[in-house]
Amino acid sequence: MIAIFAIICVLGVAAAMTMKTSYEANSSVLVRLGQEYVYEPRAGDAARGAVPDSDQVIQSETEILGAAALKQRVIDRLGLARIYPKMAEKYAAGTPDEKKLIMGQAIRAMDQATKIETAPDTPIIRLSFKNDDPQVAALVLNTLLEEYLIYRRAVLIDPTSPVLEQQRQAFEARLAQADQAYEDFLNSNRIGDFVAEKTSLSQLQAQIEQQKYQTDAQLRDRQGRLSTLEAQLAGISQEVGLYRDVSSAANDKLATLKVQREDLLSRYRNDARPVQELDAQIAQLEAGIAAGRTHTEGARRIGVNPVYQTLQTEKIQLTAEVSALKQTQGALAEQIVQLTERRLKLAELEPQFQELSLDRDVLQANVRDYTVKEEQTRAAQEIAAKTNDNIRIVSRATPPSKGKSLKKPVVVLAFLFAAFTALCAGLLRMFLRPGLPTAQSAARTLDLPVLATAPLKIH
Repeated sequence: MIAIFAIICVLGVAAAMTMKTSYEANSSVLVRLGQEYVYEPRAGDAARGAVPDSDQVIQSETEILGAAALKQRVIDRLGLARIYPKMAEKYAAGTPDEKKLIMGQAIRAMDQATKIETAPDTPIIRLSFKNDDPQVAALVLNTLLEEYLIYRRAVLIDPTSPVLEQQRQAFEARLAQADQAYEDFLNSNRIGDFVAEKTSLSQLQAQIEQQKYQTDAQLRDRQGRLSTLEAQLAGISQEVGLYRDVSSAANDKLATLKVQREDLLSRYRNDARPVQELDAQIAQLEAGIAAGRTHTEGARRIGVNPVYQTLQTEKIQLTAEVSALKQTQGALAEQIVQLTERRLKLAELEPQFQELSLDRDVLQANVRDYTVKEEQTRAAQEIAAKTNDNIRIVSRATPPSKGKSLKKPVVVLAFLFAAFTALCAGLLRMFLRPGLPTAQSAARTLDLPVLATAPLKIH
């Protein structure tokens, strides 16, 4: 037992003395929700702006930190000789296949030396890296963090800008075809602006119909006035007396006779015969005038009746207005027919126009949306390529001043294993020995009393 214990202890202590001291560098990273985790759909707005919870973000960043590609970038940047000198010597002398194998071993060794720790509901990721050299441990961990900030951009940034550009160009090509079909449709049907023309035709027809109604009303008014005027003209004389002269010959004759009588009185007496004869003439003439026998009509003038002339002028005017209104009525009716035919033609073409317009509107909206998404994606990539605002290094790694070694635990384990092994060997030796070692064990084993003992003789 002593021999077994001593051998195992010596071997364990020798093995512990060969173990090297490792130095562990530590750092921590603060992870917050960033723009790269906000969901942006390729098309439409379904679930736009959806974000994962904090634990999912931490898990994603942890997977990126533990990626083999990230460790490969660290080795490429620092060099294998800086991190694992012995592997670098084999790598330099190895074949291409051996180099790939050694590089895989280096990445695996680096993965085993790297420890990533997280806690629930905590936006902190703690990292540590072990190496025999404290300076190398800190350098590798800091380089890992720096490469992580670069590598995560390539992983998280959506590389869909070329796809969006291609889709936008496809929509633009389809939009050009739709525009050409739209223009051909308008040119073939001699339409400048379908909607404007349809609206203007509706307004124009409403105006012309209103003018036609007004013309119809005016025509009926003029025709009524004309018929009334014609009836009035039938009862009015075309000529009328302008004036007439009254004859005054009898009065003049009477005045002349009276003048002669006065002249005779200057030469004769009142009873003279010439005077009496003249008085008789005067008396006779006065009696005739009094009786009206001497009254005769004088000169009379007849002219056009001004009332008739006014009515005739008004009739001529009304006749002209009726003729003009009838022509206007016919022209308006013809225009209404033309407008109605044009509107029916547009109504027939409207389904085709709506289809072409809908295609153009949808394609224009798609081009606009994909252009906006393309610019937003490009801006997000440019911003993300220059900054990591949601990732902050809380503490960078510094060379550890105290290393960790397994010498003491190995020595203790070796001592315990040696003692356990020696004990087991002693018990095994005892159980495998023939006979019973003591009288007491024989009595217990055989359940018989021991009456005597004899010493063992070895020949």
